This record gives sequence, structure tokens and C-alpha cells, in this order.
Amino acid sequence: MTVTRLRRAALVVAAAALLGCGEPPVSPVPPQADLIGSLLQATGLLGCAPMPTATATQTVGPAGGVIKIGPHALAIPAGALATPVTITATAPSDNVNRVRFQPEGLVFQRSAALTMSYANCNLLGTILPKRIAYTSDALAILSYVLSVDNLFAKNVTGKLNHFSNYAIAW
Repeated sequence: MTVTRLRRAALVVAAAALLGCGEPPVSPVPPQADLIGSLLQATGLLGCAPMPTATATQTVGPAGGVIKIGPHALAIPAGALATPVTITATAPSDNVNRVRFQPEGLVFQRSAALTMSYANCNLLGTILPKRIAYTSDALAILSYVLSVDNLFAKNVTGKLNHFSNYAIAW
């Protein structure tokens, strides 16, 4: 037999083996694996122990500034605001770490950075990656902001382009 005929014969044997030859189908994924996969795909707001309500009001102008709201901070870079704006931030006592900024709808010319602590949060806070979520008043997640999770400092920083409600999600 020539080399070409040997290759053809090998391909025929391989194709027959791949077509099953009466072998049983591959078994489905075990139920535990489905459950773990579902949990990892699920997202929601991170549960935390309530902290005292924190409120901060500060006027920030074109030079930028930092506003501290309890264990959280908003860093507004120079050039983000064209004129001075009085900003109020409230972190209510709740079972999720969240901050509401006013005036609502304020848009930055350059992105601000919101850093939120999750040191008071449950075990998911140490295991799963966190991000900052833009939420409705009823705490429904509307979208996620570009975020970086710092496991060692137990905080997450996200890029904000406008004011509204924000909370830590996993």
C-alpha cells in the first residue's frame, strides 16, 4: 500500500470511531456543577452590616477635589467641572454599601473615581470580584461602571461620568 492509501484508511477508521459506533451519549453535567455555574453567573448587590449614615456636602470647582463619605471617597479630577458645584453625598445606613450623589444627573467632563469600602460586608466580599453598580432608587441594578477591586484594602473603585445612586455589587 502507498502512503496515501494508508492515510485514507486511517482517516476512515478515525471517522468511524468519532461517529459513535453505538457508544452511549456523553452524560449530562452533574447537578452540583450546574448549581455552582449558576451561582457564579448570578450577580447582585453585596450584603453588608449596616454602618452609621454618613453625609458630606462640599463645593468642588474646576481644580477638582476629594469628598469623603464615611469610609467611601469620590475623587473629582481637575477639569471635570467647568464651574463650582455644591455636591452632597449620602451613604445611608443599610444592608448594602451605597452612595447617593446630588445634584442628580450632574455630568463630568472628565471621569471621577468613586472608591467604596466593603470591609463591613459578608464572605462574598472576600471571595468574588466586586464592582460598582449604577442603581435605581429601589436599588435595582441599571448598569455596571468600569471598576477595579482591591482585595487587600477591601475596596472597589469605579469610574463615574455622572451623578446618581451607586452600590457595591458582585
